[in-house]
Amino acid sequence: MDVLDLTGTWVDDAVRAVLLWTAIPSLLYFLAIAVQQGVLVLMGWIDVRASSARRDVLDLAETATAPVSMSLTVVMAAYNESAVIAESVRSVLALDYPDHEVVVVNDGSTDDTLEVLRRTYDLVPSEREVRAAGSLQVRGAVRGVLEARDPAVPLVVVDTENSGRADASNAGLAVSAKDLVVFFDADSVLDADALLLAVQPFLDDPLRVVCTGGNIRAVNGCRVVAGRVVEEGMPRPWLARLQVVEYLRAFSLGRAGWSRLGALMLVSGAFGVYRRDMLLEVGGFDADTIGEDFELTMSLHRWCRRRRRAYRLVFVAEPTCWTEVPESRAVLQRQRSRWHRGLWEVLWKHRGMLLNPRYGRIGMVGLPSFWLFELMAPLFELVGLALILLAIAVGAIDPVLALAALGISLGIGILVTVLAMLIEEGARRRRTTVADLGVMVLCAVVENLGYRQLTAVWRLQGWWQALRGSTASWGEMTRTGFATD
Repeated sequence: MDVLDLTGTWVDDAVRAVLLWTAIPSLLYFLAIAVQQGVLVLMGWIDVRASSARRDVLDLAETATAPVSMSLTVVMAAYNESAVIAESVRSVLALDYPDHEVVVVNDGSTDDTLEVLRRTYDLVPSEREVRAAGSLQVRGAVRGVLEARDPAVPLVVVDTENSGRADASNAGLAVSAKDLVVFFDADSVLDADALLLAVQPFLDDPLRVVCTGGNIRAVNGCRVVAGRVVEEGMPRPWLARLQVVEYLRAFSLGRAGWSRLGALMLVSGAFGVYRRDMLLEVGGFDADTIGEDFELTMSLHRWCRRRRRAYRLVFVAEPTCWTEVPESRAVLQRQRSRWHRGLWEVLWKHRGMLLNPRYGRIGMVGLPSFWLFELMAPLFELVGLALILLAIAVGAIDPVLALAALGISLGIGILVTVLAMLIEEGARRRRTTVADLGVMVLCAVVENLGYRQLTAVWRLQGWWQALRGSTASWGEMTRTGFATD
C-alpha cells in the first residue's frame, strides 16, 4: 500500500511539473500577443492620425475633375453574386475618378449573375480579348467578352468557366487597359471618393509605391442607396456584430500599424490597388493557393527585395470598402477555415524569407510575427488555455497568478478593440450612434468569451485540411443582399 502511495505521489508530482512548465509558457504567449497588439495600437494610431490630417488638406473635388497621370481598371471577380452584383457595379461606375473602367469576371456562376448584368447594362459582344502577358497566365476557358452597349458606360464583362477567384482576377487583369488595377469583391460597395484617396500615395511617390490597401468595414446593417452607404448601423445578428468589431481592429490598427512600421504583410483582396506592370512581372495571383491576396503581397515583397528595388506598400485608412460579412455560423466557419488554410499555404510557400536578412523587416519582423501570432495562435490559444485551467485545477500553478495573467491579457485585448473604435471614430467624417458604440463595446468583451475560441477551432480545421492535402476550393458564401432603396 505504501508503494502505491509513493507511486501515486510521484505521478502527481510529475503531472504537476509538466503542467507547470507548459502553463507558464502559455501565459507568456498570451501576454506576448497583448504586447504585440499594444505596439500595433500605437503605430496604427500614428498612421491613422497622419492619414486623417492629410485628408484635411486634400481638395478631392478638384482632383476628381482634373486629369491625372494614372488611369485605373477595377477588376471584380464574381461567383454567384446575383443578389448584390448590380448594386456593386453601379457603385463602382459612379466613383469619383477621372479615368477608370470596370471589368467584371463572371467565374462560371451557377446562378443568374451574368443575366442580371446583361439586363441591367444591356451587354453586347466586345472586341476585347483576354491576353496573357509577361508572367501572367489564365487557366479558365473564356466563354465570351461583353461590354455595355452605351459607350459612355466603361463596363466590360468577361464570362469564364469556373476556375477560382485567383484565376478569374487574372483574367480581368489580362483584359485591363489602364495603369493601375484595383481588385474589388463583387459583394462590396465603395465610398464615392475611395479611389481618389487610395491612389494618392501613387501620385505622391510614383517611383516607389507599388501597392495600396484601403479600409474594410461590414456593410451588414447599413443602408445602401444607388451603390452608396448613406446610413451606417449595426447588424441585428450577433454573429455579424462581432465581425464588425473584428474588422475595425484588424484594419484600423492591424494594417495601419504594419504600414507605419514599413512591413505591411497583407493587402486585402476585397480592396487593393496595384501597378499593372508590377502585377505582370510577378504573374498576378497564384491560382494554386487559396490565400491569393496574401500570396500576391508576399510575391511583391520578394520580387522587389531580390532586385534591391526601393518600394513601398501602403495602407490608406481613409478610403472605405463596405463588404457583406457572413451572418450564419456555417458560412462563417467555411470562411475562417479557408482563410487559415490560405495563411498556412502562403507562409509555407515563402518560408525561405523567414528570418532572412535579405528581406529586411518583412523577413525579420513581419513573417516571424505571422508565424507565431497568426498561424500558431489558434493552436497555442486553445491548448494553452486548456493547460492553464488544468494546471490550476491540480494545483500545479498559483491560481491567483494565472487568473491575473489571463485577466491582464483579456483586458488588453478589450482595450485594444475599444481604442480601435475610438481611433476609427476620430478619423472618419461620419459618426456612429451612441447605441451602436455601446453594442460594439459589449462585443469587444463578448468576443473573448467564446467567439474567439470558436473561430480558433475553425481555423485549426482549415490548417488540418491543408496538412492532409485535401482539395482546396474558393467556396461559396450565401448572400443576403444589401439593405437598399
